[in-house]
Amino acid sequence: MRSSVPSSRAALYAASLAAIALTTPAWSHHSDAALDMTEIVSFEGTVKAFTWQNPHAYFTVEVASANGEPIEWTVQLPSTITMSRRGWSRDTLAAGDQVSVSVHPARDGRRYGLFQSIEKADDAAASLAFDRTSGELRFENTAPAARTSTLDGKWLADNEKLSGFAGGLDNITRTLLKLTPAGAAAMAAYDENSDENPELQCLARPTPAMLIYTNIYPIEIEIQEESDTIAIRGQFFDEQRIVHMDGRTHPPDSVRFHEGHSIGAWENDTLVVDTRNFADHRSPYQNGIPSGAEKHVIERYRLIADGTRLLVEFMLEDPEYIAEPMTHARELIYSPQIEMVPFNCDLEVTRRFLPQ
Repeated sequence: MRSSVPSSRAALYAASLAAIALTTPAWSHHSDAALDMTEIVSFEGTVKAFTWQNPHAYFTVEVASANGEPIEWTVQLPSTITMSRRGWSRDTLAAGDQVSVSVHPARDGRRYGLFQSIEKADDAAASLAFDRTSGELRFENTAPAARTSTLDGKWLADNEKLSGFAGGLDNITRTLLKLTPAGAAAMAAYDENSDENPELQCLARPTPAMLIYTNIYPIEIEIQEESDTIAIRGQFFDEQRIVHMDGRTHPPDSVRFHEGHSIGAWENDTLVVDTRNFADHRSPYQNGIPSGAEKHVIERYRLIADGTRLLVEFMLEDPEYIAEPMTHARELIYSPQIEMVPFNCDLEVTRRFLPQ
């Protein structure tokens, strides 16, 4: 028998809006092994198209080759949500704009690159921030401190307290997860440029991914008293799950869900959430380490700092692929001013990084 709930900025490129730049691609929704992150290629040309869709915005630039023939570069940007928080919109770039661009190029020689910087002839681009230590693109929470007396509301990580922590979801899990032989073999065999990559079907990464992504994307907690449940939503890929608070146990092992089955209980002022019954997922941590039937996550949520912050802790275990449990904790800032804009992953756009 299993138990249910256990008891237990010099980094900002100028406000002139003339240029934007990033050091490393921790904001990418896929691995960057296919990109040469030690090289930067720069070129000037004319914008041919600007695609404002998720999981990444893209633009193409027509450049004159050495022999004068036109060639096209495709440039990958962060998500539209991230870009809009830094002042971009679907009108920031338009066909005909003259631009100077720097990218990290694809290793296979394609004219495809991960965005590094851009300048427009009319100085009308936007600015992005990055953290020099971790390389993470982050949403800076600059609103005045707000307070709450419940877990209800929108929450975003305190990135100042995350400084120095290695990278995004793929790097954090690569650093902290100790793998079994099966986990190591599966990660080595993973081909993100194939249909085994779940994000090519716009499939979200189940918890604890939404908590790690709070450095960029907020979560929203809603206590639903009429149904004795708590909804937890993550903006990244529109992940959502329901925590059952009515004392039920988990269903049989054979009944499995993409986001798992979550049951919760209060331990004094701490919400404890126990999640099991996850469906198999080929790459829930963005790096080819799978999860399976034995995956188990315990989360703890507690208000601190007079209701201005939420301390979130989790324990992740999956004995088939992970040799010992992983733990992580962070503080989230109460952020009622943030709008939970739908992510709306586009099936065509999410496949755009694939070699043709």
